Parts: sequence; C-alpha cells; structure tokens
Amino acid sequence: MLYDNLLTVGMLHGHLADIEEQAQVLFLRLVEQYADTEGVTEGVKANDPQAWVRRMSSIRNRANEVVMQEIVYG
Repeated sequence: MLYDNLLTVGMLHGHLADIEEQAQVLFLRLVEQYADTEGVTEGVKANDPQAWVRRMSSIRNRANEVVMQEIVYG
C-alpha cells in the first residue's frame, strides 16, 4: 500500500533510491567492520589471495544477510 501511494504521488523512485543508498552504506560498513574484526587485511590478500577471497566472500554474504533483514525485510 505504501508503494502504491508513493507511486501515485510520484515519489516512489526517490524512496527506492533512498533505500538503496541506506542498504549500500550499511553493507560497506559491515564488510569493513567484519574484515577488521577477523583480521582480513591487505597482508592476507598479498600472502594468500585464495584465502582472502574465501574469507571476504563469507564476510560479504553475512553482511548481505544483515542488510536484507534490517533494510529490505525489516
């Protein structure tokens, strides 16, 4: 219902853009925090690129789950 109302008054695209920006900001902040907490650094990337990719993939997946729960579904 909210989206129907926003669409009829011409505000839907702006609202969705705001949601997208919030989601991106939260995602990037979480990835940075998780990587810092878990010691996934440029040093790891330089010394063991495959391990870095695996760990960053896991971090990104977890961050994405949080964004979906808090921003998209919440």
